Formats: sequence, C-alpha cells, structure tokens
Amino acid sequence: MTKPVDPQLLAGNTTTAADYRARHFLWQVDGAVATLTLNRPERKNPLTFASYAELRDLFAHLRFATDIKAVVITGAGENFCSGGDVFEIIGPLIELPMPELLMFTRMTGDVVKAIKHCPQPVIAAVDGICAGAGAMLALAADLRLGTTRSKTAFLFSRVGLAGCDMGACNLLPRVIGQGRTTELLLTGRAMSGEEGANWGFFNRLVAPERLLADAQALARELASGPTFAHGLTKTMLHQEWTMGIDQAIEAEAQTQALCMATEDFRRAFEAFAAKRKPEFKGN
Repeated sequence: MTKPVDPQLLAGNTTTAADYRARHFLWQVDGAVATLTLNRPERKNPLTFASYAELRDLFAHLRFATDIKAVVITGAGENFCSGGDVFEIIGPLIELPMPELLMFTRMTGDVVKAIKHCPQPVIAAVDGICAGAGAMLALAADLRLGTTRSKTAFLFSRVGLAGCDMGACNLLPRVIGQGRTTELLLTGRAMSGEEGANWGFFNRLVAPERLLADAQALARELASGPTFAHGLTKTMLHQEWTMGIDQAIEAEAQTQALCMATEDFRRAFEAFAAKRKPEFKGN
C-alpha cells in the first residue's frame, strides 16, 4: 500500500499556524478563525519596520497553513491603524540611501501581496483611525466591516509622497472607482464611515461595540464553508483583472472542474438529497 504524502513536505514548511507566537501584534485563534490585533493603542496602533516584516512573513506562511480557514485583522482600542510610525519609520527613512529605501517600499508592498495570495478570506474590522499603511491593510483584505466613526485616509500626499503606495492605485479604483480614488489619493482627506459604506469600501457598517464580534462571526461562517473553493474564488478574483473574457471563462471552467472533484462537492449533493445542511471539510 502506498504511504500517504506528508503535507508538510509539499508545503516546505509547517502546515499549522494556530500555535504561532506573534512578537509585534496579538495572534489569537478560536477554532479555525484567527484574529490579528494591532496592539499599540496608545499610538493608534502604528506599524514599525519589524511589524511590517512580521506581517509579511505570517501571511506568506498562511498559504501553507491548513488549520486556519479565515483571518480577522483589527486594532486595539478604538482605532484600526494610524499607518507607519512617524518616529520609528518616517524619521529613519529620511537618512536611508536609495537602495535601502527601495528595499523598504518593496517590503511594505510584499505585505499586501501576502494578504492577497493567502487562500484564507481576510476580514478587516475597522474602527476609528485607518490611515496610510493602515488603510492599505484594510484595502488588502477581502472584506471590510466599519463603523460610523471610521476615518480612512490614504494620506501619503500629506507627507510629500505619491498616492501610489503599496498598490493603492491598482486596488482602490477597483473598490470605489477611479474618480473617488483620485480625490482621496491627491487630497489625502479622510473618507468617513458613511462614505466608505456608500462607495463600497465597507461591506457594511456596524455598531462599534459589535464590530469585532460581527467580523469574527462572518469569519466563522466562511470557515465553515467549502474553504478549498473559497481559496480558489479569492485567487480568481485577484487574477481575472488581467484577463480577457475568453481567458476568464476558460480559467473559471478549469477552476470549477477542480472544485467538482472535491469531497465537499459530493458532501453538498448528499446533504441536499438527504434534506440536511452540508458539513464542509475543505477537501
């Protein structure tokens, strides 16, 4: 009898993330749902060189983690993230030579790419300040819940930078449109929670006291679904922007055929025939 292949050999790394020990933020796991909390509330949860790097590495690892099925990103206190720390990042950047500046900007972009490429649905729970790189973390997520007091600002122009940071000029027009994107990126002004909901940036607004619980409930709902198929949906949403319609239809045909070969597809049929709710297992 053929010995089963160890998934860790295929992944080239550990296939678990529930026991991950975070150093620069909180990482808590409940079942198959992980909650990542940016945890510097006294400074509105800014990012540092080290937290950028850890976010990049963690989400890159999640590509291989089979125990985590959905991720919630939130901020401690009443704010999401104020962006890069002024004194720990912006100050030192002024003194760096061009090669090291490019290393830094590529690293920040790699955070967005890692979030986009991990198969788990990522939900941003956004309250209060969501600015600069923090706004890009929210934008990189697959779903966003906000509150009426959310203030989302792509404020790169306010510090003398172009608005094209971490993929903003690529991702934001897809969510809120080109005209609105142009306004926000050129002016750096804050988008209110109501604007964000009306423009499609937020999937919905909830009361601040329910924000995290609602985001986690949504994550649990997704984690209980056909997660292999969810990962492919996320992949196709990302890839089809560069495809023509013929390429997209063919890619979706191949993707759907893959899903039809899963046990989850069989489970769904058997549950339907038995008039019961399917229990998906992600394979």
